[in-house]
Amino acid sequence: MIDLAVANDKQTFRRMREPLAERDIQVHHVPVRERTVALGDPPWSPDDYDVGFVYPGRLMEGGVADALLEIPWLNDHETVLTSRNKAEVLARLERAALPVPDSVYVSNEVGEAELVDVFERFEPPVVVKPNSTTRGVGVAKAHDLDSFLGICDYLSLVHDYKATGDQSFLVQEYLPNATDYRVMVLEGEYVGAVERRLPDDAVREGQWKHNVHRGAEATGIDLPEPWRDLAESVAAELEIPFLGVDLLETGEKLVINETNARPTIDEETKYEPRFYDRLAAAIRGAAERD
Repeated sequence: MIDLAVANDKQTFRRMREPLAERDIQVHHVPVRERTVALGDPPWSPDDYDVGFVYPGRLMEGGVADALLEIPWLNDHETVLTSRNKAEVLARLERAALPVPDSVYVSNEVGEAELVDVFERFEPPVVVKPNSTTRGVGVAKAHDLDSFLGICDYLSLVHDYKATGDQSFLVQEYLPNATDYRVMVLEGEYVGAVERRLPDDAVREGQWKHNVHRGAEATGIDLPEPWRDLAESVAAELEIPFLGVDLLETGEKLVINETNARPTIDEETKYEPRFYDRLAAAIRGAAERD
């Protein structure tokens, strides 16, 4: 029996627990956030767990847990940090000749003249996206220059009062009526995909971000083979074992929008056959790398 440490108790934990138990992997919730930890008398013993699932999302707390647990991770600190840096991911993928949205990285703070130059590179509207947030947090759409500068001012204001550690953001082309897909890749191989779509009433009210955490519905789909190959190329380029690859498709173009090295596991019916067999094998492999 392998003991697997999982840093959250949300959907992924609940969905994986029983299927992995059937494959001799015991899943344990190891909370690392919103608690106190006596460093000289830690709440965890290195002997309690063999391997971790994915490195905790809060990197500072993750560092403490990592030091005290002394275990390997399926997705380790480096992979999570790489995926979290949206600009680095896009730069690496574009260098590898993989399709990404037209994007400009803004290492804040910069002057207004530079921001005007950035805006004028695009056909409005533009998307403004904090470089290292998740779940669509802070992502905005600007239809004109005044709105764009106002969003940038707001980001600078927030950064003045909150030590985020990353004050940079992306400005990107807006792809109207794009269909949003989350594609899952495990150890270099496609294992499933969902289409994420907002309810019609939400679209009529002006919503446009297809994050599940913001009300979008995820429906399992049979992804075309070339799109599967594209997602596998992304995972190979970034060298991340378990990766969610977000694709946007407009009919005219298909681009890699983002990646997620801490992806939520969906219902088993939305994955390829033997998904949990493959996940169990990957977890065992990570444990053996210790």
